[in-house]
Amino acid sequence: MADSKRPAIGSITWRDLTVKDAEKVRDFYAKIVGWTPSPVDMGGYSDYNMNLPGSGETVAGICNARGPNAKLPPQWLIYITVADVDESAKKCVELGGKIIDGPRKMGEYRFCVIQDPAGAVAALVAK
Repeated sequence: MADSKRPAIGSITWRDLTVKDAEKVRDFYAKIVGWTPSPVDMGGYSDYNMNLPGSGETVAGICNARGPNAKLPPQWLIYITVADVDESAKKCVELGGKIIDGPRKMGEYRFCVIQDPAGAVAALVAK
């Protein structure tokens, strides 16, 4: 999550993909959409910020399914900003959803991955 400003509640503020072989998938997207990867040190391995050609603006992440990301599903995951991750996670379960991972800290953010009653997966995030 590259931007330090507080995004609007309810907005999709980040997207990433967690897979077993981040380097292979990083190279795949670099070749088909033109993104330029930059490594993010994860302490013994790297995940990757994917940047727009030309401007270098970071638009997505490609992560290894290791360490804190081991439980995340191998699919593009959107992050939706909420006011309070713990409260939103509680409401998710009350309304028939499931918690896939978290809530937990991720840098300066708190997030969790949920599954809605239809089976779709998204992350909830707050600063």
